[in-house]
Amino acid sequence: MTLQRLAHRLALACGLSLPLWLAGCSTPGGGAVPGQLSDAVAASRSGTRAPSPSAATTERAYRHDAAAHVYALNGQRIYPGQLPPLLYAIGTLQVRLDAQGQVESLHWMRAPTHAPEVIAEIERTVLSDAPYPVATRLGKVTWTDTWLWDKSGRFQLDTLSEGQQQQ
Repeated sequence: MTLQRLAHRLALACGLSLPLWLAGCSTPGGGAVPGQLSDAVAASRSGTRAPSPSAATTERAYRHDAAAHVYALNGQRIYPGQLPPLLYAIGTLQVRLDAQGQVESLHWMRAPTHAPEVIAEIERTVLSDAPYPVATRLGKVTWTDTWLWDKSGRFQLDTLSEGQQQQ
C-alpha cells in the first residue's frame, strides 16, 4: 500500500469517526452534565451545605463516604433491611466529582433502560445530593456504585446494602 493511499484511508477513517466521537461527548437526554441519559435536574434543597471531608486514599474507599452521604440525605427513600429476591431495576453508575465534591459527569456502566423513570430518579438524586464529601487526599474522584431499586421506589446502594432475601 502506498503512503498516499494509507494517508487517504486514515483521513477517511478520522472523518467518519469524528461525528461519532463528538456524539459520545454530548448529553443524549439534554441533561445538566455530560453522560446524563435523562433531563433530570437537581431538586432544590433548603439551606446551603458545606461538603464534608473524606480521608479516603483510594476511589474504592471513597465509595463508602459517598454512599453514606446519599443515605444521610435520602433516609426515607432507603429500603430498610434485606431487599426482596427480585428487584425492579439495577443500575451501575460512575459519577465523576471535582475537587469540591460537585458532579462533573455521569457514566452509566449498566443502565436500567427498561425503567427510564429509575434512570431519571437516580440522576436527579445524584445531582441533588451534591456537594459530595471532598476527597482531600484524591482531589477529583470517580465514585462507582450499583443502585438496587425496589418496585416501591426505595433503594439501596450496593456499598451499604443489607443483601437480599432468599427465594
